[in-house]
Parts: sequence; C-alpha cells; structure tokens
Amino acid sequence: MADDNEGKAAMDGNGDASEMAGPAIHILVQYVKDFSFENPNAPMVLQETEQQPKINVSVNVNAKPLDEHMQDFEVELMIDAKADTDTDVVFAVEIVYGGVFRFENIPEENLQPVVMIEGPRLLFPFVRQIISDATRNGGFPPLLLDPIDFGRLYQDRIAQAQADAGEQPQS
Repeated sequence: MADDNEGKAAMDGNGDASEMAGPAIHILVQYVKDFSFENPNAPMVLQETEQQPKINVSVNVNAKPLDEHMQDFEVELMIDAKADTDTDVVFAVEIVYGGVFRFENIPEENLQPVVMIEGPRLLFPFVRQIISDATRNGGFPPLLLDPIDFGRLYQDRIAQAQADAGEQPQS
C-alpha cells in the first residue's frame, strides 16, 4: 500500500514525494558539549546537616543553522543548577548539551519556534539523566529536574527581546 502512494505522488507531477510529506524532525547526533560538576566543600557538606539547601536552576536555549537551506540546526540546551546553604555551596552543575537536528517540510514562519521548542524538548530527558547521575555520584540525592515548558520559555524570550528592542534609543 505504501508503494502505491509513493508511486502516485511521483506520477502526479505535483512535485516530488518529499514536498508532499508532512513535517519531520530528525535527530542526527546529540552530545555533551561542556559539563562541570563541583562539590567544593566535600566531605563536610556530605555530613548530615539540618539546613536544606536552596537549589537554583537556570535554563537557556541557543540554536544556529548549519546549512544555507535552513534545514539542519545545532540546538544547545544549557542548564546550570546550584545548591547552597546560607554559608556554603553544596554543589554546582553546569551542562551544555547539543544536538544536530534536521527539520523537514516546516513552513518558514514556523521554523524558529519549532527549532527553539521541539529541539530542546527532545534533548531534555538526556540532560535530566546526566544531572541526576552526577549529583547522585557526587554523594547527594539525585537532582530530578521538573519538566520544562519550552514553549513558555520561548514566548518569554520573544517578549523579553521585544521589550529590549522597545527600550533601545532611537537614532
């Protein structure tokens, strides 16, 4: 049945089969680009303490095209997590996790949001696991990051860029 549809698409004369295919995202490769785990106050900080550390997490996403056809993109998901008490740094984790994606048959007006939302969404489970393993291997309970709403993160980034553009002095 699939062969019949492919043959029909090719014989229609309305374009090749790839033009008629729906949108697709392919992960070509993914990798740790940069990683750091610091446990600067070990072993003292690993002893029982009465104070729960405060954990601050920041997330950033960057993407850049890798070809002139705007089909292949490198997407980087950067997460910094730092746990500290009033007096000590408990641990700090920084990771830049990258992936090369191929985005096919996505309308140009939708390409940027798809790259900036779906790319990091697909990378996140791997980053979450790396951070969890690193904190556990550092002697702490695993840090299990909550799911991230990359759509909201993208909207916030666009809103911030528009606000920054509105604050720029006019020449």
